[in-house]
Amino acid sequence: MTAGLLGLAAVIEALARAAVAAYATPATATQNQGAQFLGWGLLYCVLGLATTLPLTFLRPAPAAVTLTAASLLSLGLFHFLTVAGATAELIAAYRSGRGGTRRGDGAQYVALGLTVPFLALALAAGTAAGTETWALTVVLAALVPAAAWAGVARRSRAEALLHTAATQAIADTLVEHTARGERARIARELHDVVAHHISMIAVQAETARLTTPGMPAAGAQRLSEIGDTARAGLTEMRRLLGVLREDAQAEADRHPQPGLEQLPRLVDEARESSGAACRLIISGPPVTVDPGVGLAAYRIAQEALTNARRHAPGAAVDVELRYGDGELRLVIRDNGPGPSWPAAADGHGLPGMRERAAAVGGELRAGAATVGGFLIEARLPGTCETGG
Repeated sequence: MTAGLLGLAAVIEALARAAVAAYATPATATQNQGAQFLGWGLLYCVLGLATTLPLTFLRPAPAAVTLTAASLLSLGLFHFLTVAGATAELIAAYRSGRGGTRRGDGAQYVALGLTVPFLALALAAGTAAGTETWALTVVLAALVPAAAWAGVARRSRAEALLHTAATQAIADTLVEHTARGERARIARELHDVVAHHISMIAVQAETARLTTPGMPAAGAQRLSEIGDTARAGLTEMRRLLGVLREDAQAEADRHPQPGLEQLPRLVDEARESSGAACRLIISGPPVTVDPGVGLAAYRIAQEALTNARRHAPGAAVDVELRYGDGELRLVIRDNGPGPSWPAAADGHGLPGMRERAAAVGGELRAGAATVGGFLIEARLPGTCETGG
């Protein structure tokens, strides 16, 4: 559309200049004025269209080269260039500077190189070509690079805005991912640590109520209320955990404090709180394990003991650590009712244990034990270095 309007304007200006050139002759030559108008008009129209229409049919850089060649031909040989042609030259330089979308395509350098011919023509012809033609050539030599740099600036600004938008999108994604990971970590720690202790409160209150001889009815009622409150707290915590984890992918936290060294204390606490038999069995020469592996083993044992105490009260539990062949096997077995209790467990217990094992490159299986009860077995990686 722009090139079409410029071409029309160039034709109108060409015809006007042809009329001035043909009819501004002495009266004795009037018999040749029509032929002169026709000749000059045809030449000027061709030059005017040649310096405008390539803007439509060619890509920015080829259009700029073609228009420059046509403009130099028009100025150098015929001392003629329409205002529309000069305008088209500047538009082509701008578009060439703005260039495509690929970095390093060199379009802006092509546009800047178009300045040299105009400058050379202005210096070579001087004012002998006519003041108007020389002035127009100098103006083009000055404005063509300015138009090209304007296009380059426009392109750079667009790329900067695109880069800023992409950077912001990446930053927002990282923030969201970090927030989800933090929610998952909080949910896991609440479930593994706080829920474990609240469960111990409920079990100890119930055990004290049933095993303390001669307890007054009011005291028994208080202990029963403590157990009920603890169980209600567990229910509310599970609801909160569901909110925290509904849109978060669980990620293993490899940097907490507990590890294999704390397992004896964990087993002692489970034995004291439940009043049931609970043993820790260690076999094989100990191997050095990654702190993350130690954490995973501790949390798996903690969750397994909590579930056994909650869903198989009074059942004896064995926690066994088997070192060998560069791996650590953690086995937790109880003699309770078997696979019925996991169905009643909350939705984060067994999945959470499997996630922890997988996060450190191990695996976990759970199911009925061959001799009755329920068994959880985790295979976790270790090293071949013998521990001290």
